[in-house]
Amino acid sequence: MRFIHWFQPPHHLLTLFLAITLVLATGLGWFGWRILEQDRALEGQRVQERLGQVADLVSANLLRNLAGLEERISNLSTLPDTALTREASHDTQEVGSDAMLVVFRPEGIDPYPRSRLLFYPSLQVAKEPAQRVFAAGESYEFRKKDYTNAFAAYRELVRSPDVTIRAGALLRQARVLRKMHQEDRALAIYEELAKLDPTLVGGLPAGLLARAASCGLLFEMNRNAELAREATALYLDLNDARWKLAQETYRFYAQEVSSWVSPSERQVADQRIDVATALTAGVDLLWEEWQRIRLGETAPTGRRGIWVYDRSVFLVWHSTPERLVGLVAAPGYFEEQWQGPIQSFERQGMRVTLMDTEGHPVLGQNPRVSSHQVTRATSDTQLPWTLRVASANAGEDLAESASRRRLLLTALGLMALVVLAGSYFIARAVTRELEVARLQSDFVSAVSHEFRTPLASLLQLSELLADGRVSTDRQCREYYQSLLRETQRLSRLVEGLLDFGRMEAGSREFRFELIETAGLVQSVAEEFSREVAPGGYQIETKLDGKLPPVRGDREALGRALWNLLDNAVKYSPDCKTVWLEAGSQDGRVAIRVRDRGLGIAPADQEEVFKKFFRVTSARQAGVKGTGLGLAMVKRIAVAHGGRAFVESEPSVGSTFTIFLPAAEE
Repeated sequence: MRFIHWFQPPHHLLTLFLAITLVLATGLGWFGWRILEQDRALEGQRVQERLGQVADLVSANLLRNLAGLEERISNLSTLPDTALTREASHDTQEVGSDAMLVVFRPEGIDPYPRSRLLFYPSLQVAKEPAQRVFAAGESYEFRKKDYTNAFAAYRELVRSPDVTIRAGALLRQARVLRKMHQEDRALAIYEELAKLDPTLVGGLPAGLLARAASCGLLFEMNRNAELAREATALYLDLNDARWKLAQETYRFYAQEVSSWVSPSERQVADQRIDVATALTAGVDLLWEEWQRIRLGETAPTGRRGIWVYDRSVFLVWHSTPERLVGLVAAPGYFEEQWQGPIQSFERQGMRVTLMDTEGHPVLGQNPRVSSHQVTRATSDTQLPWTLRVASANAGEDLAESASRRRLLLTALGLMALVVLAGSYFIARAVTRELEVARLQSDFVSAVSHEFRTPLASLLQLSELLADGRVSTDRQCREYYQSLLRETQRLSRLVEGLLDFGRMEAGSREFRFELIETAGLVQSVAEEFSREVAPGGYQIETKLDGKLPPVRGDREALGRALWNLLDNAVKYSPDCKTVWLEAGSQDGRVAIRVRDRGLGIAPADQEEVFKKFFRVTSARQAGVKGTGLGLAMVKRIAVAHGGRAFVESEPSVGSTFTIFLPAAEE
């Protein structure tokens, strides 16, 4: 039916009715849409205003709490030492497990509580006994290798009233006993040395040296049960900050001892020290800040947020000429101290989040970005964090306007049904006619010549078999094999066209799985070789030894590779060899099919992957094809996150390459 017939009687009345109805429906729809948009905008504005009010209340509350905290730190910094120690110890009980107070003085560092400072950024050098005290024993031990006299010399020093000399002598006695292979006596000496803790030997606590050495000796003696027990106790003491250690010393012994602790015990212990590690890193940065304050490079009062060990740590400090007092707090501190006011808003359907300058959540969870949220930057709130308030349920916020929208949508829906009912019958008939005509034209022009060859073979072979002109069983088997090949060929043509149609319509679902690339390429090559062997063609395959797998649809990738091989054979009338290569390149898998055939002109190379496109050389040579094979290859490659391209020179040959991302095994 022609388009002009629509306006001939009696169809013109229906057409006019449909046109008027469509105009009215369009106008009503436009006005309805405008009303819906305005209503939605007003409702959204009310929600944003409510969120903004909550954000202002929260920021004012937090700013007041922060000001109180800074005032408390400032007051502590002005107290005398005795009062400061008393007040700091009292405040420590209130700050919770995720914070600590620290006092820096020129003569040292005092943390409250001490168990949360794993290592110290600065330690005073302790006075050690002169080396000449141990000179006689060390001469026997190292120069003369006389361990008996060396032990006797150290034994005399063990009786010294100076505890540092006794500790140094005991450590050397144990060393000599180990050289004399008297391990049990050495363990006893280490146990005695541990009792002199915290006397320093070589700048390190005697207890730490003795217990670490005992663990090492137990390891050498293969006394694993005792080693695990001693190492676990030492690991816990290290991470409970039993000794004042420098960072390098702490990390050395913690790493060494942890290798002797069982994984289960270490996991339990590590859970206890995660927060302490972050707090210690904060104290280290606060120490650096104090050094700059003492040099006059920065203000004596400040606050700062940092991200260390996957935690947000907040620092606030106040310094005087005599000391610096600071608070180092992890997110758990704010949850304990400041969560109360925020929870009241969360019960009202709000989500409140504090984030540092890098976007890490300090308090609350980072909400998903939505249109119903308010963000207050640090410049607006004077807080050291960004404040975000979001609606927990945007649907409930817009519930008031839902009934109005339903009414308008119902009216628009009824009008749309009237329009659709009137136009359905005409559109159905016209669309069906146009669609049938288009499908007939595309189908006939694209595949009729491709079907002709297998159908002719099937007809000829069937006639021979039906007329009984095949005299021997061997010929019958050969003809049946030929019938099978031609039937399979025809089936592939049909399946290929249907598959391409599904890809065009977007209904083709790829089933991705981990595929061994070498196996896929080899299987397709072997199957295709059997297909083209009667024509004298051969496929030479070359695969890299370490070919990574890919993640994809095995059937689709096999079809793409088959199409490339089929094209190579089809366009190589003279050279009967096709080369198939697969290798790894820049983290991707490259599959190449190379031939020495007709080649492709430069002007056609950009169009060759478009559907129904046939290169000039193919049309001139009379090579048959649907023009869909390479279009399907490109669609499959793109669907797998890769790409396909061609390198060709007329009369020399072509190389088609598929790049696919390598999969992680």
